Amino acid sequence: MTARGAGEAAEPARELLAFVDAAPSPYHAVAAMTGLLDGAGFTPLDEAQRWTLAPGDRRYVVRDGSSVAAFVVGAAPAADAGMRIVGAHTDSPAFKVRPRPDVRRCGYRQVGVEPYGGVLAHTWLDRDLTLAGRVAVAADDGSVTVLLVRLPGAPLRIPSLAIHLSRELREKGLELNPQTHLVPLWGADGSGDVLDAVAEAAGEARDALLGWDLVTADTQPAALGGADGAYLFAPRLDNLASCFTGLTALLGATPIAATQIVVANDHEEVGSASAEGARGPFLAQVVARVVAATGDGGDRGADPQALPIALARSRLVSADMAHAVHPNYADRHDAEHRPRLGGGPVVKHNANQAYATDAATAAWFVARCRDAGVAVQSFVSRADLACGSTIGPLTATRLGLATVDVGAPMLSMHSVREQAAAADVAPMIAALRACLEDG
Repeated sequence: MTARGAGEAAEPARELLAFVDAAPSPYHAVAAMTGLLDGAGFTPLDEAQRWTLAPGDRRYVVRDGSSVAAFVVGAAPAADAGMRIVGAHTDSPAFKVRPRPDVRRCGYRQVGVEPYGGVLAHTWLDRDLTLAGRVAVAADDGSVTVLLVRLPGAPLRIPSLAIHLSRELREKGLELNPQTHLVPLWGADGSGDVLDAVAEAAGEARDALLGWDLVTADTQPAALGGADGAYLFAPRLDNLASCFTGLTALLGATPIAATQIVVANDHEEVGSASAEGARGPFLAQVVARVVAATGDGGDRGADPQALPIALARSRLVSADMAHAVHPNYADRHDAEHRPRLGGGPVVKHNANQAYATDAATAAWFVARCRDAGVAVQSFVSRADLACGSTIGPLTATRLGLATVDVGAPMLSMHSVREQAAAADVAPMIAALRACLEDG
């Protein structure tokens, strides 16, 4: 990339990096997304109340603090014009704090954690870490309040073992037991309990803490790096980058007859089987309510055929990060399918339905990219390597949606600190916006 090209790509890339820094947990990610939505004139809906919608309405709904669906109501009823949907996920691999986190060993105080998702464990060693997420606290009247929390500084570290005490490392490689080797160090045995620090950060008394969903997070800020600032070095690009590009596309999209939706689910990294995950009912219920509330005079929603008709006229872009070819491990890619950083969005294919892409949906996405002047790449796993999956097949199975799986190319997926290209941010926004504007 030339210096000029890097400069042109830098602004949306910097906005993405600021978004990542603001989102050390799925709960913070949703708070950051709803903050952007509020600023763009979207207003929240309550799942426990009846929805009344009109063409042009800009609304969003949050489930359990970690999943969000935002939409612009189309000019036509959803049963007539369908929906254009972009899906992503808010969670990333990390270590989650246990219910009884106080661990004491050999005069040290540590924090009990367990791996969340497919953590690339060795990358978490010797990093400056903190805890972030949410806490549930008791109010004076007996009610429960949920608060976001992020410990200041870098109070945690998982120290590696010196080579002098692990001579077999060169022959056997690094072997890490998550129960014994990946327990973060908090302080000396006389240090205060980690929950004391969590309560202080939340502005609450320790005995007010009733529960917590806290994960480890890298404290090093996201940054532009590489020659001419061409690369993004950041945690949680998988999949906060897709949350950001999808939401930015929605905020910039021109309204059309179809209803435009962006959904970001939690729990993709652990299979999506939750009330707010893609395997759960969240998007299905949002879609059903949009269809019911956008019928002619409100009557269309009573038609039992309205929802399946709307779904048949809809398309989903499942946006999750894609594997760029690694220059040191190029043999791990099929020789004809080697996406590169800076080469544009990647369409993901798998013969065994690990991705939901088929000929028709791939063609539709490629055509929209051509409309936007965006180059497209393709990925398929080697035939002798297992393929990962994402929310696309799960959502397609649940809703019967025509679906294409795509993603921006990246390296170091599931590392504590990942790498992507600044030049891929704006093209992905443009591609997703073109998909939302199709119709």
